[in-house]
Amino acid sequence: MRSTALKLAATAGLLAGLSTGAFAQPKNVTIGVSIPAATHGWTGGVVYHAQEAAKQLEKTYPGLKVIVKTSPDGAAQANALDDLTAQKIDALVVLPFNSDELTNPVREVKKKGTFITVVDRGLKDPSIQDIYVAGNNPEFGRVAGKFVADTLKQGNVVVFRGIPTVIDEERVSNFEKALEGSGVKVLDKQYANWNRDDAFRVMQDYLAKHPKIDAVWASDDDMALGVMEAIRQGKREDIKFVLGGAGMKDIVKRVMDGDKMIPANVSYPPGMISTAMQVTAAQFFTNAPMRGTYVLNAQLITKENAKNFYYPDSPF
Repeated sequence: MRSTALKLAATAGLLAGLSTGAFAQPKNVTIGVSIPAATHGWTGGVVYHAQEAAKQLEKTYPGLKVIVKTSPDGAAQANALDDLTAQKIDALVVLPFNSDELTNPVREVKKKGTFITVVDRGLKDPSIQDIYVAGNNPEFGRVAGKFVADTLKQGNVVVFRGIPTVIDEERVSNFEKALEGSGVKVLDKQYANWNRDDAFRVMQDYLAKHPKIDAVWASDDDMALGVMEAIRQGKREDIKFVLGGAGMKDIVKRVMDGDKMIPANVSYPPGMISTAMQVTAAQFFTNAPMRGTYVLNAQLITKENAKNFYYPDSPF
């Protein structure tokens, strides 16, 4: 499988050219889209972009039907895949709730001859997928780690993990690599499921266990909000800053306004689901083979460039 790294803008430009209809061939194609329900802000953005992309793609390609199904957990998503398969889908675009539970169910869909596009969280067996679309998760961790090391120079940081997935491991391992050789040490790391309430509880635990914390890598903007609330209630003044990630508009606004507790962010757009759906449709309706890996850049968002990442009308 060839691997092609594309910036989001470049991908959008490519697809705009492919979507003009000049190369489209009349045919009937059904694409199933299986994604997590809006359990936190980022997945809420994913659901919004998936639904919008489905409407646009059906307008662009006559004969295309797109079925979007959301699931609250891994077991429900596995069942949703059975429902989609029963509707005789030609392709599946799937953002797995987690890697462990969904690898075998997606493999079973693949065995039926279905074209598979995997988004974001990845499967344990990448040979199952025809297309993979994701943010640059190793870079997401590296950019965050470098910012923490460069900004803090010396001190202790606590880390919030998401859900046990391939991408979480890529993020955390590269965050820790970026700290190597610096004066910054990881005091603790725990899973908080990319969830604001869970992060609030984990941060309360950190505050009780560790009398001196210099910074927090929340690794996700929903978790960052839970962390900030725990810090506020705990009246802790030792923590210099919290670094989240994904580009939530409320967090980006705080970066833009110069909030000292939120000095930066790292981009990870939920609109990647649209990119995945577009390249999957293009595989069937254009003469351009779309198989490969599409990686969207992770960029450091600071006060200087935050206006370029601020979308006040976005759901996330």
